[in-house]
Amino acid sequence: MHMDNLKILGFRASIDSVGDTLNQIDSIRRDGEIIQLLNANAIASKDHIIHGVNQALLAFSRGENLAKDLSVEIVLRCSAQRQISKAFKIVGLSEGEMELCAVLVNCNDYTDELESIFTRDDSVLVGDESNLKEIYKIDDVELKNMSVEDIIIDRITRLTVDY
Repeated sequence: MHMDNLKILGFRASIDSVGDTLNQIDSIRRDGEIIQLLNANAIASKDHIIHGVNQALLAFSRGENLAKDLSVEIVLRCSAQRQISKAFKIVGLSEGEMELCAVLVNCNDYTDELESIFTRDDSVLVGDESNLKEIYKIDDVELKNMSVEDIIIDRITRLTVDY
């Protein structure tokens, strides 16, 4: 699996049922393709996602994956968490109005299909620093040396090292 086939899209959504939404997404993709929806409020930038996906693919290639499934591994890595329940609390979907980051790995281009379900808006992929500090529990000491985005990327990298 390669990173060359990665698309990151931003959307605004109104979700009545998380289950129904996930079923809709599953009906679009083919076997072996990943369409992972993440809560865009927990995303610092496209680089944050690229790093998370890259780390997930590396973990699988080295047999260091924390999850059995690559899409769940992407959720873990992008949320910088080892526990699946914590990861989904941070980057998972919830009912109501929501900003989404769609991560497409090894997929055909499903932009049109996704735009028929959600409203396209890439501005949601720009993180809100104060929001991210709260979500990832980043303190001012850490911020002296690194940006919020770099701290999150560093934590993603350390998931592999610190076990």
